[in-house]
Amino acid sequence: MTHTFQKYTSIIVVAIIVISAGIYFLTKDGGSSIDFVIALKADLIQEVSVTGRVKPSESVDLAFEGSGRVSRANISIGDIVSKGELLIQLQNGQITAELAKAKANVKLQAAKLEELKRGPTQEEIEVQKVKVESAKAQLVEAKRNLVVKINDAFTKSDDAVRNNVDQFINNPLSFDPQIAFQVINSSLESSIENSRVSIESILDTWQDSVDILTLESDFEEVVDDAKQNLSDVKAFLNDVSLAVNTLTASANYSQATIDGYRSDVSTARTNVNTALSNLSAAEEKLQTAESSVILEKQELSLKTAGTRVEQITAQEAKVEEAEALVRSKQAEIDKTYLFAPINGVVTLQEAKVGEIITAREIIVTLISQAEFEIEAKVPEADIAKIKIGDIARVTLDAYGSDIEFIASVVSIDPAETIIEGVATYKTVLYFTDMDNRIRSGMTANIDIKTAEKDNVISIPSRAVITKNGKRTVRILDTQNNVVEIEVVTGLRSSEGYIEIIDGIKEGDKVIVFLEE
Repeated sequence: MTHTFQKYTSIIVVAIIVISAGIYFLTKDGGSSIDFVIALKADLIQEVSVTGRVKPSESVDLAFEGSGRVSRANISIGDIVSKGELLIQLQNGQITAELAKAKANVKLQAAKLEELKRGPTQEEIEVQKVKVESAKAQLVEAKRNLVVKINDAFTKSDDAVRNNVDQFINNPLSFDPQIAFQVINSSLESSIENSRVSIESILDTWQDSVDILTLESDFEEVVDDAKQNLSDVKAFLNDVSLAVNTLTASANYSQATIDGYRSDVSTARTNVNTALSNLSAAEEKLQTAESSVILEKQELSLKTAGTRVEQITAQEAKVEEAEALVRSKQAEIDKTYLFAPINGVVTLQEAKVGEIITAREIIVTLISQAEFEIEAKVPEADIAKIKIGDIARVTLDAYGSDIEFIASVVSIDPAETIIEGVATYKTVLYFTDMDNRIRSGMTANIDIKTAEKDNVISIPSRAVITKNGKRTVRILDTQNNVVEIEVVTGLRSSEGYIEIIDGIKEGDKVIVFLEE
């Protein structure tokens, strides 16, 4: 274990030397002083540094962060377990499926990002042009359909009034039409006769409008007029229906004649209602076709104009969001496994297969085989970076910084401890190997390795500028001009270097100091 950790330390030291060796100084015309580094690939390690106190080792209590049903229980009381050994597992089938779905979404969003960066091909542009022409053809068809429905609405209205109703109205085309039979309600009779005069004028005007109707007409106005005309005819027919339904058989009107009147008026009303419904449907179809033409034209404009930077930025955000979801689901799965943080002996085992485990319920206790542990108080700002099982380099003040010991994190208190107004969390580490030089009460300087990235582009953190929520760096182009570029950052090492995920490439000259 010591050899492995020294390997990590050597890697980061070499990386720092290589990066630092890339620092240059440039004086441009006009007196500007510029310090820059060459962006290089290196291995980054993130560490949290704290101090602690050595104390006699104690047992460690283990629990799950969340509740769940036990699917595996590999240990019994008295068993000797090794660090990293799986002790208890909870069911995680659903979360595993969600993780697979999240990974598939990452691939989908990444593919969309690559497509945006590539931009539309000529074939895609040609396909979009065809879509525009198709939408235009559908618009023409919708206009033709609307012309047919308007004509049909007029025909049905004309037939309803001049054929179905006028058969029992005397002088229907005059200014004084009269209902041929007596209507019990005189007010209704007067309303029908007066409406017949206005309906005649409506039909004449409507006829003129229909005669000049073409595909270039203002359909919004024509449709509004047609709907109003249909509504007026419909109201007229409703009154006529009331009058006919009060008519009774007499010497002048047989029941067969009356039934014929009623049937004709009923048919007229049905036809007018159908025409109104058909007209509304045709109007909606026209509006849909017009919207489709606009959308397809806009899409063609976007394709011919190429991909905008804003689109790429937005899609990059979607990729990062999808990747974050993968990490979140993986973290949920990790929480369904309980591993031994130390070499030790099982003194408590409360888990049974099929049993529901409650969150933070202690189900396993281990007694360490090591003699000593380290207790440290980790500040709130760093506690989220640390997890159980993390490896740490430890030096003891008694022996100086040249002698290192290796330890691992075995527990983190969920509750805070306030020290001088600052929230801290008690964190316990066990020494990996027994060593007779370790004594209780010694002061320990601890560097906990919390994350690492291999072979990534990295630059000094001070070169990254944060403005308006965006991170940028300044580089020197091939003519030594200063250019500002937006970047996506990743891991920040403890030595002051930061990973660059996107924005610059290996070999770029990144400015770390600029004095005008």
